[in-house]
Formats: sequence, structure tokens, C-alpha cells
Amino acid sequence: MKPVIVYDGECRFCQWSVRRIQGLDDTSRFEYTPRQTNEIEKRFPSLAQSDFNTGLRLIEENQGNETVHVGADAVYQIYRRLPPYHLAAWVYRLPVLKQVFRGAYALIARNRHRFGKVTCETAACDVTYSEQTVRRT
Repeated sequence: MKPVIVYDGECRFCQWSVRRIQGLDDTSRFEYTPRQTNEIEKRFPSLAQSDFNTGLRLIEENQGNETVHVGADAVYQIYRRLPPYHLAAWVYRLPVLKQVFRGAYALIARNRHRFGKVTCETAACDVTYSEQTVRRT
């Protein structure tokens, strides 16, 4: 099965980021699914408690086991599979740089609705995933 990238489909910055990855994914290595997809928690139960303000998810399924990579770790896992970025992705594994990348990703994730013209169309960026679930029911 293909790894699945789960992102906030209501956030324009997130949509832009995923479109960029899709443009590099010339052999369709990934499946792309907004977190707002119906029954996504049924397919991936681990997402039920996820706070998507911490970043996108890369989910790998292997013989019934699910591995979920979050935020900067997910971005590393994605780009290490995409040429030519796979040649430089190893720098993420350096301890100091890994912490820098995680910190930068967390800062961007928290403020993603503030970046230039790429803004959120709804208040989804201001509400945690669990709060949205409560509001929908």
C-alpha cells in the first residue's frame, strides 16, 4: 500500500504545500487525503486524537500495523522518497539539525494562516482537530 499524506484540507497553506509535494511525486508514491475526509478515523483510528495544528501526517501501513509520522518527521519521510531531494534528506538525521527543523516546522504550523497570501479560508487553523470533531457532532 502507498503511504498516505493526511493534511488539513481547509488550510490554504497546507493545500499549497501538498500541491508542491504532488508536483514532485511524478510516480504517485503517495496517496493524498484531507483530514476532513469522511470516515478517515475509521480507516486510521490513530487520527481520532490527532491535533492537526502540529502538522501533517504521513501514515504507512504494513501488515495491519500503522506507523504515523508527524510534522517535520513526516516531511523528512516524504522528501527522502522524492528525487532529487532524497540525496540531501539525510541532513535531517543529524541531531542538531533535526531539532532545528522540528522547531521551524512547529513555528510554521502554529502560524501557517499568517504566511503571505496563503491564508486559511475558514477558522480551521484556529481550532484543534478534537474541537472540530465536537462541533460537528
